[in-house]
Amino acid sequence: MKWTHTLLAAAAVAQLVFVGAAQAGSNLETVKTAGVLKIGTEGTYAPFTYHDTSGALVGFDVEIGEAVAKKLGVKAEFLEGKWDGLIAGLDANRYDTVINQVGITEERKKKYDFSEPYIASKAVLIVKSDDDSIKSFEDLKGKKSAQSLTSNFGKLAQASGAELVGTDGFDQSIQLVLTGRADATINDSLSFLDFKKQKPDAPVKIAAEQADADHSGIIIRKGEPELLEAINKALAEIKADGTYDAISQKYFGADVSK
Repeated sequence: MKWTHTLLAAAAVAQLVFVGAAQAGSNLETVKTAGVLKIGTEGTYAPFTYHDTSGALVGFDVEIGEAVAKKLGVKAEFLEGKWDGLIAGLDANRYDTVINQVGITEERKKKYDFSEPYIASKAVLIVKSDDDSIKSFEDLKGKKSAQSLTSNFGKLAQASGAELVGTDGFDQSIQLVLTGRADATINDSLSFLDFKKQKPDAPVKIAAEQADADHSGIIIRKGEPELLEAINKALAEIKADGTYDAISQKYFGADVSK
């Protein structure tokens, strides 16, 4: 009888392990069997993931997701959610991955796995095109810099000796620089490239940029090495065959991989 109980207990444990592994998330084989790579994204963050005038989900990250899924031999299926709960959706198995400008940080890497970086951004110092008085971050001392007051960019401007002019974000900051109500703004290089793509004649320029870039990657649950390897292979392939560059030029007019 004890022997029977032992077998039943072992079987129960094995079943729990099997169920746990299944609940841990989709691996590459599961994704291919389903024929779909489920991708979490915001859908409200232009130019990366947003809805165009027809209501279609578009953007840089959306097209990267579609291209990666195609290399895996499956279709991309996007599930939208607010940023605050987007990564947590991986834990709830709502999707296989999140492609939404998720910064690769040591803290996140403790709980999740990231692909190789697929996009890089830097803090850049933006001034009017005819302003030659500001050529470095140090030149901000005593100048007015339009910034979101709680942002890292705002902290950098303040550390450089600037007087902060509070704004709600990039668009307002640029407008203050253009109208002369601020001398400069420190902001994200990708936002600047997007702005110049939309308004190439706007009289603003990059006066300086930080040496170190911040990188974003495709994030998945830990314990799915086959899927991670396949995603990295897909990213390498779309960079090699020109797909990545075409998407990058479409949205930014530049190569944003480095």
